[in-house]
Amino acid sequence: MRLPVLFILLTVMIDAMGIGLIVPVMPDLIQEVQGAGLGTAALWGGILSTIFAAMQFLFSPLLGALSDRFGRRPILLISLVVLCADYLVMAVAGSIWLLILGRVVGGITAATQSTANAYMADISEPGEKAANFGLIGAAFGMGFVLGPVVGGLLAEYGTRAPFYAAAALAAANGIFGYFVLKETVDERIRRPMSWWRANPLGVFWQLGRLPGLGPLLLVYFIYQVAFVVYPSIWAYYTAERFDWTPGMVGLSLGLFGIAMAVVQGGLIRPILRLLGERGAVIYGHFADIGVFLLIGVVSSGTWLLILTPLAALPAVITPALQGIMSKAVGDDQQGELQGTLTSIAALATIVSPLMMTSAFYTFTDSEAVIYLPGAPFFLAGALVALALAVFLSIGKTPRGPNVSDTPEA
Repeated sequence: MRLPVLFILLTVMIDAMGIGLIVPVMPDLIQEVQGAGLGTAALWGGILSTIFAAMQFLFSPLLGALSDRFGRRPILLISLVVLCADYLVMAVAGSIWLLILGRVVGGITAATQSTANAYMADISEPGEKAANFGLIGAAFGMGFVLGPVVGGLLAEYGTRAPFYAAAALAAANGIFGYFVLKETVDERIRRPMSWWRANPLGVFWQLGRLPGLGPLLLVYFIYQVAFVVYPSIWAYYTAERFDWTPGMVGLSLGLFGIAMAVVQGGLIRPILRLLGERGAVIYGHFADIGVFLLIGVVSSGTWLLILTPLAALPAVITPALQGIMSKAVGDDQQGELQGTLTSIAALATIVSPLMMTSAFYTFTDSEAVIYLPGAPFFLAGALVALALAVFLSIGKTPRGPNVSDTPEA
């Protein structure tokens, strides 16, 4: 594997690990700085998560546009330096306001996944883009698995230890990138900075004008809203339905993350060769509808644990959609597009938990007409069916000005 690609994958993995590293200690840390109970800590934890996602939503297009103008290398390296400093500030934070500031800065720096995707698009041939986006998804999945595990182990050394570890990871990767990362933005694809295209609303309008891209962005958003059912509801659903302990919840999420890494890092290539990008998107949606229905009706915790890795099989959807959309825009718009997709995912992270937790509460409340704890997964399945309907209505997927009629995979 080429060293720049390794750096990109490590950057994405460290972003995912950095989030997961601090999750095990956040309840204790918030209680420590607030002097409050667990309920209040949970409330503040929700606020911190929302702030993080909101910053990603707002700043992803800006970082993507900046990378189109000034290059991928400076954006990625500067973000790692700032991220390192941010974790150090959170490690010594003595008030909730410093933690809030840390999540604001952390959300901005985590928005660089758009720049990482743009870099991968820069170095990929059109037929390779979806598979290479799958590598990024696999790296994120591994970070998703390793973060909480390592964070839980480090928590034995105090509530601040995971923050120091996250800072060290960011610093080490920044040094590595300084020596190996080559710039991919040259005068051929460099584009002027536009503040209109550097904000979520402006970039949605701009990209939505491209033929066929608006409906694809809508499909991507609906699917992301459905997918967020897992982090929003999984712990509550499994506790209500099967009395799972936090350890069992962590094990199941670990299995899910490993399976996602296997699908996006390996299985996606033969799937793309067999079905093409469009076929992979259709297959993934049908598979996801089946998975959500099964999770909603399964009556045994053992069967749910067996089903958990299979739930990752539809994970081809995101990289396949990214590949289709990446080929629908010019080389000078890759950062802008990837920034938009990161913003869409962040917006889904803001919207979906409210929908999914409301559905869970409605159907598990003591006064509920029907007791149905799996209701959020049925809702997610309905959303995926809607996304599939929109995708099928598009017809032939669009291609950009720089893409020839080569095979998709």
